Amino acid sequence: MLITLSAIFVLLLLSAFFSGSETALTAASRPLMHQLENNGNQRAGMINRLNEHRERLIGAILLGNNLVNILASALATSLMITLYGEAGVAYATLSMTLLVLVFAEILPKTYAIKNADHMSLRIVPMVNALVFILAPITRSINFLVHGVLKIFRRGTPMDDVGSSSEELRGAIELHADEDRAVDDERAMLRSVLDLAEVQVGEIMVHRKDVAMIDADQPAEKVVDEVLASPFTRIPLWQGQPENIVGVLHAKALLRAVKARDDSTREGTGDINIISLAAKPWFIPEQTTLLDQLQEFRKRHEHFALMVDEYGSFMGIVTLEDILEEIVGDISDEHDVAVPGVVTQADGSYTINGSVTIRDLNREFGWRLPDEEAATVAGLIMHESRRIPEPGQIFMFHGLRFQISKRVRQQIMSVRVTPVKEDQSPE
Repeated sequence: MLITLSAIFVLLLLSAFFSGSETALTAASRPLMHQLENNGNQRAGMINRLNEHRERLIGAILLGNNLVNILASALATSLMITLYGEAGVAYATLSMTLLVLVFAEILPKTYAIKNADHMSLRIVPMVNALVFILAPITRSINFLVHGVLKIFRRGTPMDDVGSSSEELRGAIELHADEDRAVDDERAMLRSVLDLAEVQVGEIMVHRKDVAMIDADQPAEKVVDEVLASPFTRIPLWQGQPENIVGVLHAKALLRAVKARDDSTREGTGDINIISLAAKPWFIPEQTTLLDQLQEFRKRHEHFALMVDEYGSFMGIVTLEDILEEIVGDISDEHDVAVPGVVTQADGSYTINGSVTIRDLNREFGWRLPDEEAATVAGLIMHESRRIPEPGQIFMFHGLRFQISKRVRQQIMSVRVTPVKEDQSPE
């Protein structure tokens, strides 16, 4: 009797080991194990290899777990029948169910899920040896399982429900924190994942806001305009603003001016401005930010002009614009301070119509759609299906939009107020 009880105790310990090992190895952090393996940790490498062939791992653990559980139950039933006769079957069933459930399943798995990385590194050599020993049996079992699945037209491997990109997004959202620094890091990670989905047309500087210079002006006038501009790269046009003939870099112009002064001690009147300008680089508005970022790096350029499907000049996009999509607004001592959003005392916001929806969503955590429009003015016209009049109010996406100012057909300013759940529209 003592020998039987000792055997049951050992078998329950083995069952707890198998249950905890399964949970620990499958719940271990894959990024952490990958990094530890790169740092030379051999046990982390074992965990990665086992998870690459998870069917064999699960098969071996379940095989061992079921063997010890069934053997422990059989020994307990035999012992109980000897002591209590036929009623011993019921006693054995009840006692083994409680023992296996509490001490061989819930307890080890709870510990393993809370200490998955630490525990997996400790037990992986034993599990790896077990998988190797039981490999012939598990291969046969997996072959049988795949055959049954094919019969029921459930071919393996199963299709993934979501992409790796969505998995990364979910992981980012799970690591929520009230720390402002962590929130900023999460916002940057989300923006990096968005680069392949956002088009340059959504972040461009519209042509009406682009500083451009008429190349047919006298050179002195061009120099004055370049010095007065806060930008280092300025498009040049001839005849009409649509006809962009080059992009003038302020440094190239200043070099020419200095060389002219040093050699002739004369003015800048005969400097050929167009010859100093770089050839304009035109891109389609459908280009994604990720593709454009890669092109900027490949061509060693920072400035591109965007055209629509008809070849009309739409606006410009710079390397800084794309970087700002990741890290937020980048300002320097020469930037023009033009506030696009002003917070009011009543909790509302006065917003320029040209402010982009993506900036608002990132700044205030709103969920305004940016598929059909890039700016808040475009969103209002898309949702209202009209060009609104000053003073008109619209309610959509949990916000109240009041048109503050309109010039001709352009919405210049909007007052936006978040609507509480219990607040009814006016």
